[in-house]
Amino acid sequence: MHTLPRTSTTEMEVTSIRLERELKERLKELAGNQGYQALIRDLLWNYVQQKSGEYRQMFSRSDIRASINATAQQEERCALTGELIRPGGPMLLGLTMHGEMVPLSIGSMAG
Repeated sequence: MHTLPRTSTTEMEVTSIRLERELKERLKELAGNQGYQALIRDLLWNYVQQKSGEYRQMFSRSDIRASINATAQQEERCALTGELIRPGGPMLLGLTMHGEMVPLSIGSMAG
């Protein structure tokens, strides 16, 4: 996952979020040395960027292990190019080196 530049915690606002104990423990395991709060911030920034159209490339072609043909069921953004994929349109699903399935536009793996 792409890590955003670090902001001093003194510049951050304090908020409270309630998490199930199991979710918090799993996040701690996944975050490792990064810390689970930093992981949550990265996930939330990623969500904001995807939903607002402020896409930043997160993957390269070398990150994709395999791809399969698919049809978009909702609006997607290509994980390589940021190109918009319309609902009902052809696309690829790419399997990353880390086991994630990401949307790919047709032709994004060419070249």
